[in-house]
Amino acid sequence: MGGVGWRRLGSKLRQRWGWESRLRARGFSSAPAVPPPPHMESVGFIGLGNMGSHMARNLLRAGYRVSVHDINEDAMKKFSDDGIPTKQSPLELSKSSDVIITMLPSSAHVLDVYSRGNGLLGNGGRLGPWLYIDSSTVDPQTSRKISLDMSRCSLNEKKGYAEKPMMLDAPVSGGVPAAEAGTLTFMVGGLEETYIAAKPLLLAMGKKLIYCGGAGNGSAAKICNNMAMAISMLGVSEAFALGQNLGIKASTLTDIFNCSSARCWSSDTYNPVPGVMTGVPSSRNYDGGFTSKLMAKDLDLAMASASGVGFKCPMGSEALEIYRKLCDEGCEFKDFSCAFRHFYTGKDEK
Repeated sequence: MGGVGWRRLGSKLRQRWGWESRLRARGFSSAPAVPPPPHMESVGFIGLGNMGSHMARNLLRAGYRVSVHDINEDAMKKFSDDGIPTKQSPLELSKSSDVIITMLPSSAHVLDVYSRGNGLLGNGGRLGPWLYIDSSTVDPQTSRKISLDMSRCSLNEKKGYAEKPMMLDAPVSGGVPAAEAGTLTFMVGGLEETYIAAKPLLLAMGKKLIYCGGAGNGSAAKICNNMAMAISMLGVSEAFALGQNLGIKASTLTDIFNCSSARCWSSDTYNPVPGVMTGVPSSRNYDGGFTSKLMAKDLDLAMASASGVGFKCPMGSEALEIYRKLCDEGCEFKDFSCAFRHFYTGKDEK
């Protein structure tokens, strides 16, 4: 779709609902002080796992009319038991929705939900929803393919605020606790005018939105973030384990790191050494949190994307091998900070 129509949409939204000033006044709160705008009252949500289920319920709390779909009947039953409409296919869901949000495990799942026979882009390329947001962690090539496929589609009926269906890739950071609390960070790729129009919806599920540029850039930002997170965690874990072997307590090193140049999220917020910090996976035998299996998946996406543009990532490649090894040795469902104990054989803090 041409930019002119969407510049006009952005202008109309700002004039009619005053969203920009209202959002600033709210300070990006996760609980809207105003009702959902008429152009996105009905939301179809696909993917009711640990993240998606909380995101969908936050939309309900914010006043959106939400319908859901998941291949897991048990996940859907939790919503139907609460009186929330469930649909048997992505295409059926789209017929009653202004907006579709997907939160799925992998690129293959995303492509299947969008492109298969009863997928979101079915019905001969004539679509009901005007906006599609994919919050899955996928490679940027997948996001760009779906965006391109959608650009060839049209709307079933003309709407005053949109001329053609549009797509945003909007993966998130913050994990299950932030999904539940409605404090996720969204990294958003797509047309900027579409991003502006989608802000009220995204801020019902998160507190921080970062516009990353064109289609696929949100997905690119997410896999870069997770690669850096993995490398950082491994570096901190290696340093703690070395310190223990040299006779320095991990708690002492933590104090030093956190007031020195080594300070980072892996040392001051998500410490991998059991006994150093409460309320993190290392304090509960590495249960809960972000699994090693998911980290290996995200690193694999990053390495595949790097290969696609001819860029070498030696540290990212080594991190991928370490997390693959952890998964092979039975740690796939342990939090990724378990590398401290299970790869570096680090010891619990006494």
